[in-house]
Amino acid sequence: MCGITGVFDTRGERAIPYPVLHRMNSTQAHRGPDEGSLHIEPGLGLGHRRLSIIDVATGQQPLFNEDNSVAIVFNGEVYNYQELVPELEAAGHRFRTRSDTEVIVHAWEQWGERCVDRLRGMFAFAIWDRNRQTLFLARDRLGVKPMHYAVLDDGLLVFGSELKSLLAHGGLRRDLDPLAIEEYLSLGYVAEPRTVFRGARKLPPAHTLTLRRGAPIPEPRPYWDVRYTLDSRISAADAQAELVERLRESVRLRMISEVPLGAFLSGGVDSSAVVATMAGLSGDEPVNTCSISFDDPQFDEAAYAQVVADRYRTRHRVETVRSDDFDLIDTLARLYDEPYADSSAIPTYRVCQLARKHVTVALSGDGGDESFGGYRRYRLHLMEERLRSALPHGVRRPVFGLLGRLYPKADWAPRVLRAKTTFEGMARSSVEAYFHSMSILRAPMRESICSDAFRRELAGYTAEEVFRRHAASAGTDDPLALVQYLDLKTYLVGDINTKVDRASMAHSLEVREPLMDHPLVEWLATLPSDFKIRGNEGKLLLKRSMEPMLPREILYRPKMGFAVPLARWFRGPLKQRVRDALLGPRLVDTGWFRPEGLRRIVDAHQSGASDHSAPIWTLLMLEAFLRVVVDGRGVAPEPARDEIAVAA
Repeated sequence: MCGITGVFDTRGERAIPYPVLHRMNSTQAHRGPDEGSLHIEPGLGLGHRRLSIIDVATGQQPLFNEDNSVAIVFNGEVYNYQELVPELEAAGHRFRTRSDTEVIVHAWEQWGERCVDRLRGMFAFAIWDRNRQTLFLARDRLGVKPMHYAVLDDGLLVFGSELKSLLAHGGLRRDLDPLAIEEYLSLGYVAEPRTVFRGARKLPPAHTLTLRRGAPIPEPRPYWDVRYTLDSRISAADAQAELVERLRESVRLRMISEVPLGAFLSGGVDSSAVVATMAGLSGDEPVNTCSISFDDPQFDEAAYAQVVADRYRTRHRVETVRSDDFDLIDTLARLYDEPYADSSAIPTYRVCQLARKHVTVALSGDGGDESFGGYRRYRLHLMEERLRSALPHGVRRPVFGLLGRLYPKADWAPRVLRAKTTFEGMARSSVEAYFHSMSILRAPMRESICSDAFRRELAGYTAEEVFRRHAASAGTDDPLALVQYLDLKTYLVGDINTKVDRASMAHSLEVREPLMDHPLVEWLATLPSDFKIRGNEGKLLLKRSMEPMLPREILYRPKMGFAVPLARWFRGPLKQRVRDALLGPRLVDTGWFRPEGLRRIVDAHQSGASDHSAPIWTLLMLEAFLRVVVDGRGVAPEPARDEIAVAA
């Protein structure tokens, strides 16, 4: 795993100053502490920070082809690279290393822009082809690895794994995009392709961007999508057997490493399935596993992780996170470069910190909920869909809209009595309802706290447009498949993958996700939805497939999640910090918020009248981002070894 960055003159061959490229590269030293290298030629600069995983001895970057006309900087892993070597050698390409990086270089020479079709893995890379005067950027299918870029006013294109490398160039203005703020307040992250800065973009997953010197700058091009055909006629028993084999193959490919390797083990179904599969492939060598326990029993799953660790005799490490582990707020703001509101970033940061003490590569269970149908919200959505289908929209909208407005928000009541959200969902279309269920600050709350000036800046835009845009490409009207597709395009990329990438790279740890293997995702999309959810049971196929390998207490217990006690924090140890942040000058000075609206949220939560912990955390992290990233206070420079210059 690595960090990449670069500068490309789209108009000519202006000199790229070494200090600028060095500064950009050094901001990402945490992503690659082992080595740093720069390459500069007229109109181009490439930077790379290396975390050595495969071909430790000779896999340095930027890496060149035989005649030094093609160069690459690459972040990620291509798991099928060994399969591609004989085919490329038969076509006349000569290899000087044993790295997956060199395979991409020759794949570009052989297949051009379609090289990405042949790659299986997680990746973000930039290829410079001097003969074609072309810079080619690419990102993996499911957005595991990040790629940010910006075209500056003077025609320079800057790119990098993290936004901080673009900011370090000095030419990117820190003007904030109000549409990005709207997306953040709704979803807790800024959705692809937008970033929080007007002038910068994220390259979307499964997209490439081809830039030719002197030519107009094109839009990114998609090269892959998942299609929920649901048309497989395989029996349930055969699907279970095939899933076990597909999972074995995916895990086996991700166990290729020249450095210590292990796995996260939460005690949930997904990570337990990955660990059980690893154990079956490891022979007599025990799997390294690590877990985080919480000193608050309400949030602690460590006992379940221990059950799996004991069954497979893993080399298991556990560290306890105190329930008041909230000292990371400013650290997280610096790591993520833009506002990010998933509070599970705190335990994720800690489990990566623990894992890095013992391994350099860790396998995770991320992506399982999306593909196997594991989220509780999926089951609730299916229930609402059955009700929606029974009544015409013209009847539902006025009746349930009125009930949703009148019914109190009863956070204190038993879940069965908390009908407000259900009523609000019933008044909407399927996509509108799912967006509503995924929103942190829902539309009425955003309207109550956001200023008229902010609304004018939005000019009618709402974050719901993100969901509508993806729904138009989903190609399915199956209720479960549609929301799975929406999550693969939004929540998985913007929340889960962003969280894991930044938290792991902060500790120079590579995380690999077997459940995001794209052939596995494609196959699962062909299976009927009732293989995934039946009645009140989610992940049915995965659970039944794992019954010979995992105990029922792991497979069929209620899902807990990786949560922290926000509600208690904001009424207790963080009470004053919340008031200082949300009611202080930094948020108000943006002109986006009504001070009286913010005060109502804080007072209602701290009095115990309502649970506004998720909206408060979202606003708290926005305030930290404004202070730490936009204002630049509290950002300590990273230590970085001097880069070496790589000559073509």
